[in-house]
Amino acid sequence: MDKKAILLKLIPEQGILPLYFNKDAEVSINILQALYKAGIRTVEYTNRGEAALRNFAKLREVCDKELEGMYLGIGTIKDAASAQAFIDAGADYIISPGLVEDVIPVADKYNMLWVPGCMTPSEIIKAEQLGARVVKLFPGNILGPAFLSAIKELFPNLLFMPTGGVELNKENIAGWFKAGVCAVGMGSKLISKDVMEGKKYDELTASVKEALEIVRSCR
Repeated sequence: MDKKAILLKLIPEQGILPLYFNKDAEVSINILQALYKAGIRTVEYTNRGEAALRNFAKLREVCDKELEGMYLGIGTIKDAASAQAFIDAGADYIISPGLVEDVIPVADKYNMLWVPGCMTPSEIIKAEQLGARVVKLFPGNILGPAFLSAIKELFPNLLFMPTGGVELNKENIAGWFKAGVCAVGMGSKLISKDVMEGKKYDELTASVKEALEIVRSCR
């Protein structure tokens, strides 16, 4: 099974996709280890600052040496040059905040999963025509589960994952799964500023286990 096929199976199985960025490489590594300890096997690191590429390379090293079976995606990719730089640094897949068409040939060259961010039916149609298999509904808190419920039948061959504002509670997560998502992207509501600044890694592991249990109970 190739990497793209593995990820198309793993992301829905995991049910949540944790995403984060921290300018401190050590904090970034400790968060990754805490997520792995909770049972997470794929993570999105976000390209949000000058240190992102340098930190990502270090995360790749940690995955390869210590975290067997961990797949590392890179998010907030807005152009082809960034996509290539992170692929060279060992990215397993690419996620964009919008439909960034010039990223697609770069990812396709490596038979790599790319996930565009979409907010309208027109964008989703375009993404599907360009070969997307997974669409990130962004921002999720603006669109809401009702949006997906209304359009899901139009796209029977696509997987949907909301990102942005997904809350760590059963009501919110269950609403999304009832609407038909394959997974939910969870950033600051899961890996909070307080957790990162306070280096509360055990607390993070516990929160992630709670999120995974909520997802299991919603299915």
